[in-house]
Amino acid sequence: MSLSSTAKEGAAIGPPQSSMPSTVDKQRTSVVLTLRDYFARPTVASFIAGGVAGAVSRTVVSPLERMKIIMQVQGPGTSNYSGVFGTLRRMWKEEGWRGYMRGNGINCVRIVPYSAVQYSSYTIYKELIMEPGRTELNTPRRLAAGAMAGVTSVIATYPLDIVRTRLSVQTASIGKLHVDKSQAPGMWSTGLTLYKNEGGIVALYRGILPTVMGVAPYVGLNFAVYESMREFVADDRGNVSALGKLFSGAVSGAVAQTLTYPFDVLRRRFQVNTMKDLGFQYSSVWDAIRSIVKKEGPFGMYKGLSANLLKVAPSMASSWLSFEIVKDFLQDQ
Repeated sequence: MSLSSTAKEGAAIGPPQSSMPSTVDKQRTSVVLTLRDYFARPTVASFIAGGVAGAVSRTVVSPLERMKIIMQVQGPGTSNYSGVFGTLRRMWKEEGWRGYMRGNGINCVRIVPYSAVQYSSYTIYKELIMEPGRTELNTPRRLAAGAMAGVTSVIATYPLDIVRTRLSVQTASIGKLHVDKSQAPGMWSTGLTLYKNEGGIVALYRGILPTVMGVAPYVGLNFAVYESMREFVADDRGNVSALGKLFSGAVSGAVAQTLTYPFDVLRRRFQVNTMKDLGFQYSSVWDAIRSIVKKEGPFGMYKGLSANLLKVAPSMASSWLSFEIVKDFLQDQ
């Protein structure tokens, strides 16, 4: 018998080769499917998509965001930062590209949980107050769900917001501030100093009252206008293009921020209220309003609005677009 025939016989009597997937492969497939189903849940998908949307939008408009904050806290008798292009030019001259991005790191750290909590809680509140038999909220219920989502996200992340404001302001040429830009404290040291020297937890929530007063109508209007615009630009099948989402996000952001902007000015002023070198200190919200209007005129309540309107379109548009893309990706898997 030849060698080749012996090999063939050995192969013939050998153990059969299984074409069935191994137990390990089955387990891996099961885990992947379980994770996919988990991430596709509306609340989880909204949480992740909201975090990504927040980080993307803040990074895109970081120079305009810092410029707005500087203008907002520039009190009476100080005009070092005047006009959009003049302020951008001064920021570049004083600190270079770092001046444009100062505070953006903690802003991304803050905005990821802020946006994630906001979008996911909005999804939860929508389900809680949805009328039986309906699939969409009417305008009053949208406003309520958006307002509750806004308050929830602000309370959860406010200490990071006040630290972000301090980082943006501390190296600016406002009032009598004299901080060595090369040795300016970072996120952790600024937060610890605020906590140790200005009242502990209370210091980390300074300005929360005007913030909540403004964020409830702001977020409520933002969600309500956005979803109304989505319905307006949707095709006959209810689908909305990427351009339609961009447009809806830009319009909703511009309307909501313009109507509630004075609250944002009050928030920033109170977040730096204990920095004596800025030239102002307020004892209450009403005292702040009265003092600003008296010393800076009615338009003092709208300082930085031009910078805000410049940033709101790209910020909200990129936020909503990235939110929808990530959410659709997670839920369509």
